[in-house]
Amino acid sequence: MDNKKKKQLKWQLPFLILLIIGTALIIRQQQSMPYQHDSGFVFGTVYNITYQSDKNLKKEIENELKKIDISLSMFNKNSVISRINRNEAVVPDKMFLEVFDLAQSVSKETSGAFDITVAPLVNVWGFGFKNGTPPTTHSIDSLRRFVDYRKVETARQNGAMKIKKADPRIMVDCSAIAKGYGCDVIARYFLSHDIKNFMIEIGGEIVTRGYSPKRLPWKIGVTKPNDDTLNVKEEIQTVLNVTDKAMATSGNYRNFYYKDGKKYAHTIDPTTGYPVQHSLLSATVLTKNCATADAYATAFMVMGIDKAKKVLDKHPELMAYFIYSDKNGKPATWYSDSLKDKIAK
Repeated sequence: MDNKKKKQLKWQLPFLILLIIGTALIIRQQQSMPYQHDSGFVFGTVYNITYQSDKNLKKEIENELKKIDISLSMFNKNSVISRINRNEAVVPDKMFLEVFDLAQSVSKETSGAFDITVAPLVNVWGFGFKNGTPPTTHSIDSLRRFVDYRKVETARQNGAMKIKKADPRIMVDCSAIAKGYGCDVIARYFLSHDIKNFMIEIGGEIVTRGYSPKRLPWKIGVTKPNDDTLNVKEEIQTVLNVTDKAMATSGNYRNFYYKDGKKYAHTIDPTTGYPVQHSLLSATVLTKNCATADAYATAFMVMGIDKAKKVLDKHPELMAYFIYSDKNGKPATWYSDSLKDKIAK
């Protein structure tokens, strides 16, 4: 070895040693840093958040959730969405517009199976089933005039973006996407503050990154549909290894009806106004962000397996796990090929 190379090595060696020591210290710090666990109530449901941080951030988390509540909550009479539904002169904020644009995109991709104007139909069927008297054809036809995602759009007025309705009686409801979006907002907050290991769950919708407190990939259970109306038992159909993904599940696990010996989830098709006539009981979707997963899971419950598979073929970024009732009325499952290596049991 010539003198020149020896001198280079002499200078490089200390830097290499410092790099190794620095890396070891960072790893040690990450391993010793505690995980925080926060829970609370938002959007009419419960949230549970686990994250690795040297301080508790519940106040900051709830501040972020309050921003979403002010924008998208149907429970908040002063929210942007509530004011839009009352046809008040309100300029939608960035959050509302982001969710609205995503919702409209998924609606187009699913031929209207996902529709943020469907709430009046869902409500009338819900009340009907509770009272034992399904809605009349006349009432359904009357409501269908105000249910169509194509009848609401963004439009610029006097330099500001507004929501334009084809009929003032149209109601916008982002409940089928807001929980997923909430998970995404908290995930963005964590990543912007260099928090790399976390699991965010809002009403069953989930975003994960990095590792769990056990230093293992996050494992999330998919609930088995059952007839337990009292919600006493909750069986797990399967467990998925989910890290660096968002996951959303749609399926009314305790609201079924039977026809010809088969069990059907009570899901309303926005395009017909009636409950769907297919055997899909639960749709779980995994993708990069939870709002998208949330919307597609809802759409797939409307579409059924066959139509959902066609959408999945067009969108390889989506992974799905379906629980359905087979031709003999027994529970069965189907999942995307890309999901095989994520099934834990």
